[in-house]
Amino acid sequence: MGCIYGHQNLVWRSFPDNALTAAAYKYNHIVMEQIGYMDASVNLDAVFAALADPTRRAILSRLADGQASVKDIAAPFEMSQPAVSKHLKVLERAGLIERDIDEQRRPARLKAAKMAVAADWLAEFQKFWGTSFDQLDDVLTSMKAAAERSEDA
Repeated sequence: MGCIYGHQNLVWRSFPDNALTAAAYKYNHIVMEQIGYMDASVNLDAVFAALADPTRRAILSRLADGQASVKDIAAPFEMSQPAVSKHLKVLERAGLIERDIDEQRRPARLKAAKMAVAADWLAEFQKFWGTSFDQLDDVLTSMKAAAERSEDA
């Protein structure tokens, strides 16, 4: 396995140990930030990695209703509070939640700004999706018309 250094932390990728590949990845990352394709303050890899887990998505949905303690968050899940705390740490490192210290509790609350950046990044592809769906509609319409013509003949 090879490793490269991202702008904020060490990032592991599964590619052969190859200094040229690592250098190319790092160069591409730097160029993408400089020309405005990436927001340097948001690590989209961390955001999408955090969102990839269904438990973490459920936790975020719970926190959309308001802040909650680990005990409150763990209640609907069949897992221990330490396991939920690990999920909360991943969400916190991704910048999707904040945790306060309130005496002995550490309530968590949703921070949606970084999620909005990820949603904006996905929205850039909406034009592509619309075009692709329009093309698919055209193909299906022409296939349907051809099938109707062959039935009439």
